[in-house]
Amino acid sequence: MTPSIKDLFIAFFRLGLTAFGGPAMLAHIRELSTERNQWLDKNDFKNGVALCQSIPGATAIQAAAYVGLRVHGISGALAAYCGFGLPAFIFMLFLTVLYARFSNLPGLISLFNGLQVIVVAIIFNATFSFGRNIASNYRNILVALSSAVSFWFGVSPFMVIIGACVLGMAFLKVHVSNAAAGSETKKTKWNTGQIVGLLVVFFVCLAGLYFLNDILFNLAAVMVKVDLFAFGGGFASLPLMLHEIVINREWMDSKTFMDGIALGQITPGPIVITATFVGYLVHGITGAVVATIAVFTPSFLLVITIAPFFDRLKNSSYFMKAIDGIFASFVGLLLYVCIKFAMGIPWDIVRILLGLAASAALLRKVDILYIVPAGAVISLFVL
Repeated sequence: MTPSIKDLFIAFFRLGLTAFGGPAMLAHIRELSTERNQWLDKNDFKNGVALCQSIPGATAIQAAAYVGLRVHGISGALAAYCGFGLPAFIFMLFLTVLYARFSNLPGLISLFNGLQVIVVAIIFNATFSFGRNIASNYRNILVALSSAVSFWFGVSPFMVIIGACVLGMAFLKVHVSNAAAGSETKKTKWNTGQIVGLLVVFFVCLAGLYFLNDILFNLAAVMVKVDLFAFGGGFASLPLMLHEIVINREWMDSKTFMDGIALGQITPGPIVITATFVGYLVHGITGAVVATIAVFTPSFLLVITIAPFFDRLKNSSYFMKAIDGIFASFVGLLLYVCIKFAMGIPWDIVRILLGLAASAALLRKVDILYIVPAGAVISLFVL
């Protein structure tokens, strides 16, 4: 039975309320769409995941959009996408308002001193997880190391990614993931008029911001740029945000940005919800709304535009080699971010032990929903 638009929105809104763990939510989306409601078959969902992993943006929320697209076209994709992401925005905005008003209190200073250590452990774990996937190929390792060195010496991460894409097509071996090599996806209805309409609305809104408010336009432009280059999921956005927000535009210092990442880890949804935090600190509630919409819209448009053609793309050796090159570059970029953040922490024995404990828990697959609150409690009493 085909669900209504309202049913899709409610189903994914409920799921979004407990969407902790980023890509781990794919299992829950699969259970909702292939087992509980039987909206898709398992091979169709698997190919949808392959699509979402091959384009920039947060994988889990893109998978929600893909399910909606397959079930109810573009309007279904929009309902599922918004339903899944809305709880994260609400929670993050609430926490950011509290942070802006009370972050100077001694207790909260101690809390975020500890959470910054947890953030370093989380990024280290992400670097390790990404790195383990490329460790078997020395060419990928060279791309990762050259990316880290390039970023260290001031090369824009966006140029690093473009360079890695070129290197991947030229030198890496063909790699097709098991998901991508599966059975072909059923044909997706491609409504050209709706897609063009959404693109027009998006660019008109950007143009409106350009003429009405420079700060909001720059905020939106930064988030669009981040989303368009964040291949590999939400964590891939961190080096890009760091470069644009902290280094390039100096909207906040790295410690404040780390606080935003920490808040993003205790809210449901993808880590790119940190955009809400950034937007609020730059331009209040309006900035939070603009930044959030801007950081999620490009990847949504990519899902609904590319889905009908993905069977051809996934069989292109150049496409898959370019994606492998980009993924390898993010290992290097995340390594840089991990070192950069670690250098900003005044390490003592308590912070070292807290960092080691958090890293060990993450490596043992302990749910981050337990690690962050536990770290927060320890921070309040010992830092």
